[in-house]
Amino acid sequence: MSTHRTSTDRTSTGQPLSGLRVLDLATLFAGPLAATLLGDFGAEVVKVEHPAKPDPSRGHGPAKQGVGLWWKLLGRNKRTITLDLSRPGGRATLLRLAATADVVIENFRPGTLEKWDLGWDELSAVNPRLILTRVTAFGQFGPYAHRPGFGTLAEAMSGFAAITGDPEAPPTLPPFGLADSIAALATAYAVMTALAARERTGAGQVVDMAIIEPILTVLGPQPTWYDQLGYVQARTGNRSANNAPRNTYRTADGSWVAVSTSAQSVAERVMRLVGRPELIDEPWFATGADRAAHADVLDRAVGGWIAGRTRTEVLAAFEKAEAAIAEIQDVRGVLADPQYQALDTVTTVDDPELGPLRMQNVLFRLSATPGAIRWAGRPHGADTEAVLTELGLTPEELRALREEGVL
Repeated sequence: MSTHRTSTDRTSTGQPLSGLRVLDLATLFAGPLAATLLGDFGAEVVKVEHPAKPDPSRGHGPAKQGVGLWWKLLGRNKRTITLDLSRPGGRATLLRLAATADVVIENFRPGTLEKWDLGWDELSAVNPRLILTRVTAFGQFGPYAHRPGFGTLAEAMSGFAAITGDPEAPPTLPPFGLADSIAALATAYAVMTALAARERTGAGQVVDMAIIEPILTVLGPQPTWYDQLGYVQARTGNRSANNAPRNTYRTADGSWVAVSTSAQSVAERVMRLVGRPELIDEPWFATGADRAAHADVLDRAVGGWIAGRTRTEVLAAFEKAEAAIAEIQDVRGVLADPQYQALDTVTTVDDPELGPLRMQNVLFRLSATPGAIRWAGRPHGADTEAVLTELGLTPEELRALREEGVL
């Protein structure tokens, strides 16, 4: 039975991060997604938004009935409140919230929280065990620290765009938030690392996450290659400099498939499958790099064989030969794919605003303490009164905050 599932139970009792409280002050996209990942495994996440300027992700991309669909994913498992942190009442209220929290995630430009007297000194004074997680494009110091920035700049600066795309075409940026998403995963890991340290020391600390850094890590040993060999990786399109055949190929019925031969044994199986076993005996076939230098020959062999067969025939033949292949799918194919269906990778969530809606499930399966989607993203400020009342604010205090324009 799958342990990777949603739940209609709005509590997180029994989940691994149950009892952890996270204040999500961030917007677009790395910080909020990191908070989502924590909420998926039971953390109580309180999303704090400006009363007049909500998280822009609510308006990103397609909407249904005026409801942003991206927010339904990014805002899941979060309670939503409004606070204007620049006002005295907002500052005081956030400090009261921070005193009850384990983690604060923010992505304001460096110095903004300090301008509001909500920096590390003030937050740690009310809660020495707090983990303040600061997610910015360039980090908290350095010559670019105060520049505005988004994940796109990280994709450009890191070397990702330089190695992506056709070698005869311009550098290519991804059509989605790649650097932000990688930074979100790294931020969730950083938070858990800081929490583990707190178990030993009893003290909180500051996490400084620069979005330009995690994407550089996943690009592999490019700095080491350059440092030791002066080697600069170039754009190779769908090919690889490390192995071949590795490309996309079109079938007789117009579908596209991707083939990878990172292992020598797989490369040999592919050559036998496509009727070119003699290539295996070539001296250059013995290493991935040498095969990559002869990619034209290998692509003609593999591409010609695939072009003469339908998608179904190609996939079946590769599976029988135990060679690595996958159909290139758009989202329609993903939703119909039997492997994704078996894993419940895209699951259905019941939403009060939109009814049943499908979204990606929690990121991984745990056999004993699985994560769960308890609800999709909620309306702007939906939980303000409930959260602040639980905090101990009286009706009179709430009224005063409304009159001040804080809520």
